[in-house]
Amino acid sequence: MEAVQKDHWYFVVLIFLPFLRVAVQQKEAVTVRLEEGMILACLCPWNGNLSMVSWTKIPDKVPIAVFHPEYGSSFSRQHMERIEFLRTAPMDGSISMKNVTHQDIGIYHCSVQTFPGGPWITSVQVEDLDEPPEEGEDDDDEEGGEDIAEHPTPEGILADVQLVAEQDSNLTISCNHKHDGTVYQALLERMPSGHPWGIIGVCKQVEGSLVGEDYSDRGQVSCADSLDVNLHLTGVVLDDRGFYRCTFNTDAGVRTTTVLLTVVTPGGFSLSLYMMYIYIGAGCAGLLLVLVVLILAIRQRKKSRREEYRVKLHPSQRQSLTMASNHLTG
Repeated sequence: MEAVQKDHWYFVVLIFLPFLRVAVQQKEAVTVRLEEGMILACLCPWNGNLSMVSWTKIPDKVPIAVFHPEYGSSFSRQHMERIEFLRTAPMDGSISMKNVTHQDIGIYHCSVQTFPGGPWITSVQVEDLDEPPEEGEDDDDEEGGEDIAEHPTPEGILADVQLVAEQDSNLTISCNHKHDGTVYQALLERMPSGHPWGIIGVCKQVEGSLVGEDYSDRGQVSCADSLDVNLHLTGVVLDDRGFYRCTFNTDAGVRTTTVLLTVVTPGGFSLSLYMMYIYIGAGCAGLLLVLVVLILAIRQRKKSRREEYRVKLHPSQRQSLTMASNHLTG
C-alpha cells in the first residue's frame, strides 16, 4: 500500500513539474520599440531538444506563429509573410516582424516546448516609444505604485474637419492627404467618448501592392491607390459621433488629419448645426455686401469718367452729345 502511495505522488509530481518550471522561468515582459524589422527575443536558457515554439498575443489565445522542427512554420492570416523565425541557435524561438503597424502594439507570449527540460515561457511588450508619455503619468505611477492608464479626453483636440450627420443617414468620412511626398502607410483611428484611440483601418503598400486592413465594427474602410482612406457609414447612429484621426507616414514625415463627427436626430436641435448655419449665413451676407460695394464702385467710376470726358469736349460737341443722349433716352 505504501509503495502504491509513493508511485501516486511521483506521478502527481511529474504532472505538475513542467508548470513549476514555467513559474520559475517566467520573467517580466521585455519592452521592444515598435519599428520595422523589430525582433521579439525568445531564447530558452537551457539545452535540450526543441519540440515546438508558439507565439500568442494577449488577450488572444490563438497562436500567431508556430514552429515545429519537423513540420516547419505556420502563421495566422494577418501575420502571413510578416513574421520570420530567426533560429540563430537550437533553442532559439525568436521572431522578426516587418510591415509593422500600430495594430502590432501589445504583449506577446512565447512558449518553448523542450525535452527533457519541459516548457519555458517569456513575454515581450511592444510599445511605440516615440510617443511622449501623458502629462502626470510618471507622477501617478510613483505615488500610487500602480500602472494606471487614463483614457484621453477630447479637451484640447483641434479638429481639422467638422462633419454633421443626421441619425439613420449615410456618411463617408474621407481622409484625403495632400501629397507632398511618398505615402507608405495610412492609419485610421477613432476615439469614442470616454475611450482611448483605437485603430479601425490601415492602408499600406506591401511589395508594390495595395493592402487594406479593416478593423471597424461600424461601416466599411476602403483604401485608394494613393493611400487615401475612407470610412463608409450606413445608417449613422449616435454612437458614431466622436473624433476620427488619419495618420499618414510619408518620406517627408508624419501628417495627421483630425475629423469631428456630430450626429443629430432628425428635426432635433443641434448647437453645432445651428452655429454652422450662422457661419454659412454670415459668409453669404458678407459676400453679397462685397459684391454690392464692388458694383457701386464700378458704376461710380464709369460715371466719373463720363463727366471727365464731357468736360474735355468743346461746348458745341457737348451740346451735340447731350442732344444725342436725350434722343436715345426719349
